[in-house]
Amino acid sequence: MDFSGAYTAIITPFGENGEIDEEGLRENIRFQIKEGIDGIIPVGTTGESPTVTQEEHEHIIDLSVEAAKGKIKVIAGTGSNSTHEAIHYTKYAKDAGVDAVLLVSPYYNKPTPEGMYQHFKAIAKAVDIPQILYNVPGRTGKNLDADTTLRLSKVERIIGIKEASCDLEQIMKIIRDAPHDFCVLSGEDSWTYAMMALGAQGVISVASNVVPHAVADMVHEYMNGHIEKSKQLHYKYLDLFKVIFVESNPGPIKAAMEMMGMPAGKPRLPLVEPTEESKAKLRKVLTNLGLV
Repeated sequence: MDFSGAYTAIITPFGENGEIDEEGLRENIRFQIKEGIDGIIPVGTTGESPTVTQEEHEHIIDLSVEAAKGKIKVIAGTGSNSTHEAIHYTKYAKDAGVDAVLLVSPYYNKPTPEGMYQHFKAIAKAVDIPQILYNVPGRTGKNLDADTTLRLSKVERIIGIKEASCDLEQIMKIIRDAPHDFCVLSGEDSWTYAMMALGAQGVISVASNVVPHAVADMVHEYMNGHIEKSKQLHYKYLDLFKVIFVESNPGPIKAAMEMMGMPAGKPRLPLVEPTEESKAKLRKVLTNLGLV
């Protein structure tokens, strides 16, 4: 299965009492399908995986598969800093019918490169499903280096990586030396165009929660050889790509969705709503783009 393209790291909408807004999640997924996105990633960082319970985590996966109806791919977030827990979620996701899983590198406990390798290898051995690594050292506190990624690229079932290190030399080394069918996806909206110019195959996007059509177009135009059109879209939405990270994700993107009348709700503690100053910056960019 081909995993190139544009994917949305979809938010988990919450209701007034902090419960999962099930119909809101379905509505957001229908919007993604209508706007031409290639797939969604439920219960990743943007989906607030650190603050949902195990029962909620599994329920969100079920809801996402049901709502997607096979029309777009579902890549479930199943990573953990516990190998045992990551295997549990990955098995659950496979049984639920997802197309692949996204495995964030272990956070907080800072494994060595060998520990990283053994962690991901154990998950790949345990569950027969396509697996995409996720390197985001700004959040995990530990970089999944190029050499370890390249070792893992040769492990059966590990088919790609979401790269959010913003380390250009590392990204280029992975793209150059990995097997030709190993899929490298941007993990930073503002880096997508540049990474595709270096050989990456798409993006797992936060911005596409609100502009899925634009992000999908930017990626698809590049893939179809329309480089100038892709570049124009990159620069048109560059301010949005930056402002949605004015505070910790997913606070700003949820605030943007609320401004646009989309189901989102507040983030769960310890994350909070963006400040009024940050909201003003968000509203200005959304207004300039005609989104509010």
